[in-house]
Amino acid sequence: MKLSHEVYDQLTVLKIHGDLTAEHVESVRKLTTERLGKSARDFVLDVTETEFIDSKGLETLLWLQEECGQHLGQVRLAGATANVEKILQVTRLARRLDRHESVDAAVKSLRL
Repeated sequence: MKLSHEVYDQLTVLKIHGDLTAEHVESVRKLTTERLGKSARDFVLDVTETEFIDSKGLETLLWLQEECGQHLGQVRLAGATANVEKILQVTRLARRLDRHESVDAAVKSLRL
């Protein structure tokens, strides 16, 4: 997995290239913690190139949602593949995580 990000004031768009698994969650936590320390509040996670998220990856998404909430921010997922969507449905996390078809739509939902 590889991460890249773009910063727009208090919003960070984090692109996840590859699967979000236990061996990669520490790099996600490190980057998002660093961004939260630099006044980031909201995150859009671009998962268009992600086919699988394991239990540690799902825990990390929930952790990030909680951390953002403490900073009065929010998390959005953008571009979930069919496999990722199925994982979210089966684990019932689809109810807890806001998802959008594109990064633009996710960003707009935070700007309202």
